[in-house]
Amino acid sequence: MKRPVGILAIAFVVLIVCSLASLFVGAVDISMTDVADAWLWGNASSLKTTERTILHELRLPRMISGLLVGGALGVAGVGFQSLFRNPLADPYIIGASSGAALGVTLAVVMGLQVSFAGLRSSGFAALAGSVLLIVIVLSIGSLSQRSGPTSLLLAGIAISSMVNSVVSLLMYWHDDKVVVIVAWLTGSLAGNNWSSVLTTFFLSLVGGIIIWSLSRPLDAYLLGDVASQSLGLELVPFRVLLVTGASIATAAAVAAAGIIGFVGLIAPHVARWIVGPKHALLVPMSWCLGAILLILADTVARTIIAPAELPIGIVTALMGSPFFLGILLFRPQMESGRMGVGA
Repeated sequence: MKRPVGILAIAFVVLIVCSLASLFVGAVDISMTDVADAWLWGNASSLKTTERTILHELRLPRMISGLLVGGALGVAGVGFQSLFRNPLADPYIIGASSGAALGVTLAVVMGLQVSFAGLRSSGFAALAGSVLLIVIVLSIGSLSQRSGPTSLLLAGIAISSMVNSVVSLLMYWHDDKVVVIVAWLTGSLAGNNWSSVLTTFFLSLVGGIIIWSLSRPLDAYLLGDVASQSLGLELVPFRVLLVTGASIATAAAVAAAGIIGFVGLIAPHVARWIVGPKHALLVPMSWCLGAILLILADTVARTIIAPAELPIGIVTALMGSPFFLGILLFRPQMESGRMGVGA
């Protein structure tokens, strides 16, 4: 146990280093020495007014949002992969992304200008659409006489397909709004402020705590339905609570940054290789790795073609595709989904 805990501590140190480094990189370079002089020694004159504004009002909330969004996606990935006992399951698999896409599309098409709890109209619409669709999927999945992961998966696929068709239809009818919609659907941390950071923090914290509190039941659940039931695990309430926690974490990420793929797939994979399948360590390690991945992706997205920036979803796709091709070519055993505690 000491070795995985030590590795987890190292991962958090790497996360802190990457996060701090991201503050100094961008279209406007800010000296690390000047920031240290201002923050550590209180020498406010070390930073220009524009540098102080960029650092405190733009990059710092953006960096914290990246930590929260990446961590939420990593934790949600653990939840959904454990639910389906499949290491290739995606945090958006039961419809969270489709609901968010529909919410944003409706907000843009209708020209809504509302805000809630620090979220912009698009973020609020994404959160509302994501939560609503997840509730619908859970309700339909529970109506099946054999309620379980397969029922949730099939319900999510069916409803997501229908909702995606509606989104495509709305984009076809309102082709003048397509650029705005697509820009949001490809993901970005731009525009996050301190108010939205607080909302994202609260939602991601609730989702993460729910999943982490299920660590021991998750270990039992991966042994199979029969074995977990023999250990006293009530499958239906357990699955509902697990989906709720993972969906809240996903909704928090979607509302803050749009739809960002691959982070929730990569982080739990790498975390299992590092600390093993026990969820008490797997959940925090996945949070940490998800945060690192998104911080790195956001740094690349806003610097590679500065002063313009790429959508984060493009960067994470470019990072994630080779990763899974590597799994396919060099680690075919991962396809078997060996996720059990004894694996």
